[in-house]
Amino acid sequence: MRSLKALALARRSQPALRLLSNPRTLSTQPSAAQDDPLHNEVLVEGKASARAAILNRPSSLNALTTNMARRLKKLYESWEDNPDIGFVIMKGSGRAFCAGGDVVTLYRLLNEGKVEDCKDFFRNLYMFIYILGTYLKPHVAILDGVTMGGGAGVSVPGAFRIATDKTIFATPETQIGFHPDAGASFYLSHLTGHVGEYLALTGERLNGIDMLAVGLATHYSMSARLNWIDERLAKLVTDDPSVIDSSLAQYGDIVYPDKKSIFHRLEVIDKCFGRDTVEEIVDALESEAARLNQDWCTSALKKLKEASPLSLKVTLRSIREGRFQTLDECLVREYRMSLHGISKQFSHEFCEGVRAQLVDKDLAPKWDPPTLEQVPHDMVDYYFSPLGEFEPELKLPTHLREAFI
Repeated sequence: MRSLKALALARRSQPALRLLSNPRTLSTQPSAAQDDPLHNEVLVEGKASARAAILNRPSSLNALTTNMARRLKKLYESWEDNPDIGFVIMKGSGRAFCAGGDVVTLYRLLNEGKVEDCKDFFRNLYMFIYILGTYLKPHVAILDGVTMGGGAGVSVPGAFRIATDKTIFATPETQIGFHPDAGASFYLSHLTGHVGEYLALTGERLNGIDMLAVGLATHYSMSARLNWIDERLAKLVTDDPSVIDSSLAQYGDIVYPDKKSIFHRLEVIDKCFGRDTVEEIVDALESEAARLNQDWCTSALKKLKEASPLSLKVTLRSIREGRFQTLDECLVREYRMSLHGISKQFSHEFCEGVRAQLVDKDLAPKWDPPTLEQVPHDMVDYYFSPLGEFEPELKLPTHLREAFI
């Protein structure tokens, strides 16, 4: 367990500490207006010196909307300025922490020609993620359940990420003709070796123990034990991360990677996903699959061949650039990529991917271009180009808030 924690802690220069909580109770009464459906998408609970934001769209696995991003930003800014609040918690209702952005709604908006509404979603979400990544108070995300895409974006930039035996992590955007965004090009690219490329390109899932092993989580607890942690958190009156850490270390579970863990694949992952191009990655993985005859290689190859060829090439470049950029630089670049990705010229990939995976669910997207070899360099370059004279870039308050990471 200690070696896994060391891997997780080494990922950040800011001290990464431990915090655990229950996503369903904090011994408090919700302070959100109960008759306001928009407010009810993010509930608020508080006790002693803690505040908790509860993502509350359980029927949609707490998928993020523009309203939720705006509300989170407003709440977090007010809590940061409140001297009576020492630390902040984020958790989800139901069986998920957060399944990411509500891409089905974005798909429908694009089909209705409401592109500006889609831009508004990305702008507000990325701005909140920057607030979280520069937050001055201890923050903990309780990843008890599905944690995918933007769900990782609103949790990984914070100091504490608690995985459980129910956690399922993935960044599956290439399967829907998009790219891992919401800060993913920053946090994935800073994982050990080339694990970031592996997770971003394939969208493969990790359990809670593997999240801890690679540094995406900082702590681990059995889901059934979270109520005990909740009681302890409700009594804490502190803004000191070390106090929170020592209090919660008592309740963490000791875990070890099993024989199927990503921990045992790192050498092969680096060998394959460290190649220069997606084509070379696929070739290397095919060679290793034939040599090793292991299920994970076969699964990764299948995911790569099912994904959008354009998205794969865009994603690989995004992760590689993110390795040498700060969080704010990654978010600004991802905003460009996302707006280009929903533009008239390229929105086919995203709309077709969402249609095939989540709307019609025929799992048979018709990608354009259909193969890696047919993706021209200038098409990939366009995703990374400036937005243009009449489209403002993402403006983050870097002069007021400098990222710790």
